[in-house]
Amino acid sequence: MRGDSRVALDPWGEAKVEDYEKLCKEFGIQFVKPLLPEFRDPPAFIRRGVVFGHRDLVVVLNAAKRGEPFAVMSGIKPTGDFHLGSLLTMKEIVYFQKLGGFGVYCIADVEAYEDNNIPFEESRLIAVDNIADALALGFDPRRGYIYRQSREPRVKDLAYLFGKGVTLATITAIYGERHLGLYMSALIQVADILLPQLSDFGGPKPTVIPVGVDQDPHIRFARDIAHRFRDRLGFIPPAATYHKIMRGLDGSPKMSKRSPMSYFTLNEDLDSVKWKLMNAYTGGRATAKEQRELGGIPEQCCIYELCLFHFLEDDDKLVEMYRRCRSGEVLCGECKAEVVELVLGFLRDHQERRRGFIDQAIKIVEEGEREPSYL
Repeated sequence: MRGDSRVALDPWGEAKVEDYEKLCKEFGIQFVKPLLPEFRDPPAFIRRGVVFGHRDLVVVLNAAKRGEPFAVMSGIKPTGDFHLGSLLTMKEIVYFQKLGGFGVYCIADVEAYEDNNIPFEESRLIAVDNIADALALGFDPRRGYIYRQSREPRVKDLAYLFGKGVTLATITAIYGERHLGLYMSALIQVADILLPQLSDFGGPKPTVIPVGVDQDPHIRFARDIAHRFRDRLGFIPPAATYHKIMRGLDGSPKMSKRSPMSYFTLNEDLDSVKWKLMNAYTGGRATAKEQRELGGIPEQCCIYELCLFHFLEDDDKLVEMYRRCRSGEVLCGECKAEVVELVLGFLRDHQERRRGFIDQAIKIVEEGEREPSYL
């Protein structure tokens, strides 16, 4: 879990990263920026360094260039509606799918049970909503696979197999001391990550896992397992991309479901979202007079960060937003009002599309419950 006593990455805790450069150095993560020329039509979140780090991504980009098989795999704990972190991960999956990748999306209900005490029947209902969100955001099930951990026998079989190759000392070194249920869910997540390389999905292939950087322990664990079982199953160590952690709308280090004012979901009532945005933390000055004279501080502003991460695809418009803030040309209330319209317009469109995918999401969940075992 630790590179040293100064930095910790905990996939089950509250992540806080103050220095991404130091983090990359300590954990051996490479920066994405030097690879930008290798991307085909990179979206804003890649161009701007929101997706900042990677492991072995060049292997996947090369496969995409050559038209060779590769996969993109990630997932979500079914603890509630999609939020902005889920949105970013799904945007990455859709991007790599469009590059030619086979998309695999996991509903991590075992982890939700072990980490959040959510019963499987409850997570099944949440899974329907999460899958509808994924489909509405562009996930193509014709070129992919969606499943629940608890209902995928291949994942469970792989986890049992991997367990024979892992000592308690190894797993403790990665995650620290945890209850055994979390260690089991970690093994299952490694099985999720390597699932696209089974013969049922075309055999071993480069696979990229888009995650927040706090999930890096799972990636390192999966890469270690892939090396250990390479001779037996032919696994290629999975690649990964890491995105930055968004601050809460209230100025907290991370959006958290424990603090409703720090985030909003993609299915939230629009009036509620508007209220949260209009009350969000900004980099504004104490008075309008000071703002006009000194300008704002967009680097501290959660509204600017929303646009940087999600809601302004046009780089020129983002630069102009930054300039107007810095120069004092615009006050925070005026800027918020403009961004509110952007966000609410996106949510209206998404919520309408999402409703159209509910029946298909129910069908995907029901079909997943009839999956046979293959190993």
